[in-house]
Amino acid sequence: MNNYDTSGNSGSKPELLEAILEPLLDDFRYWFDRSQQLFETERMSFMSEVDQANLVIRIKDAQQAVSATTMLFKATGKQVGVEIAAIAPWHHLLMECQAVAMRFRQTTADRNPE
Repeated sequence: MNNYDTSGNSGSKPELLEAILEPLLDDFRYWFDRSQQLFETERMSFMSEVDQANLVIRIKDAQQAVSATTMLFKATGKQVGVEIAAIAPWHHLLMECQAVAMRFRQTTADRNPE
């Protein structure tokens, strides 16, 4: 049984958006902030400085997009969704950040075995 009316007159769609989209945007904001902090404070020896700086720029651009989306979501009373096409690049960027961070941690562990 569906929890919403497919005619578009459902009261549960905003709740569904709030339950799914709001935490997702919060997660993007959290992980982009962590990634930015790591890549601005640590030197990735396996990347060129230009590539690392470009990664930080891309993170900052994504943070602005997530912030704008969050503001729009809240300004519309949590009534507006986000296209997957808009979210997919953020997801890909986070996966790239995760791979770089994992490589950094492995490289650091290899240099400083305990």
